[in-house]
Amino acid sequence: MSWTDERVETLKKMWGEGQSASQIAKELGGVTRNAVIGKVHRLGLSNRAGSGGAAATKAAPKEKPAAAAKPAPKPATKAKPASTPPKEEPELDENGIPISAARRAIIPAGQPLPPQPSANEISPEALAKVNEVEKTAKKISLMELTEKTCKWPVGDPATDDFWFCGLAVQQGKPYCEAHVGVAFQPMSSRRDRRR
Repeated sequence: MSWTDERVETLKKMWGEGQSASQIAKELGGVTRNAVIGKVHRLGLSNRAGSGGAAATKAAPKEKPAAAAKPAPKPATKAKPASTPPKEEPELDENGIPISAARRAIIPAGQPLPPQPSANEISPEALAKVNEVEKTAKKISLMELTEKTCKWPVGDPATDDFWFCGLAVQQGKPYCEAHVGVAFQPMSSRRDRRR
């Protein structure tokens, strides 16, 4: 099911009329109540006050006669919220969905990752060993991995030049001896002293 313009307009109209998400889903067909609620949320449609909104409008006329004697304090307090700055419109993606800060932080496939902080520097010997091992690696795909093959990923998963090491694993580890030397760093001497 896709959200065509016609279906979205029907949803907006029914939502504005106060129809429930279940009723809207039934009318649209091929969509669940939760899908309707999700679409309403993504479209940024207002929360319906339901009977609460009607009660508030009925209560307002009752307050006017009582407020006729001293109308100044109540309008002054109501004017303060109106002076707050208007809420900025969120940035929308190509589907009209608001882009959150978390979505902005996602790095698209094929883009380089920012430098990652490292508590322990990898020894040059371990890196040299990894470089040598990767020259002789079996270069297997995800579907060829077993419990006996090294699962160290090499390359960018978004490209065709991505593979796993595939050499024999070290006993009780998911990687070969060279990759275990990089993945499992010993605790620093400072940590050792604290124990």
